Amino acid sequence: MGLIEKIEAAQLKTAVPDLGPGDTVEVSVRVIEGDKERQQKFRGDVINVRGAGIRKTFTVRKISEGIGVERTFPIHSPTIAEIKVLKHSKVRRAKLFYLRKKSGKSARLTEKSEQRPSAAETRTTKAEKPEPVATS
Repeated sequence: MGLIEKIEAAQLKTAVPDLGPGDTVEVSVRVIEGDKERQQKFRGDVINVRGAGIRKTFTVRKISEGIGVERTFPIHSPTIAEIKVLKHSKVRRAKLFYLRKKSGKSARLTEKSEQRPSAAETRTTKAEKPEPVATS
C-alpha cells in the first residue's frame, strides 16, 4: 500500500449508509458562521452517485419554493455530520437527470415495495406450519 492509499484509508468514514439513485436522504451539513458551528439539513432525492473510495460523491436534488436546487456532497467529507436514508424508491436508471425537466406529480418517485419471498421460501414456510392443538 502506497503513501497516498494509507492517507486516504485514514480519512474514510466507517458509518456510511448504502446510497443509491432514487433514495430520499437527509444530509446534515456542518456550517460554521463566525465562531459558532451549527448543523443544516438538506433533504431531497439522490439523482447521481459517482466515484469510489475517498472520491465518492452523490448529488441530492430538492425543490425549494418552486425552484430546483441540487447539491453535490463528498461522502467522506468532514463537513457532513450525518446521512439518513429516509426512503428507497424504485428507479430504472443510474442517473436521474431527467427529473430536472419534470415538475409536480410527474417528478415523484414510487417507493420500493417489500421484497417478496421466493417460491422456495414459501414452500418451506407452508410445510413448517405447526399442527393445531386440540383443546379439551
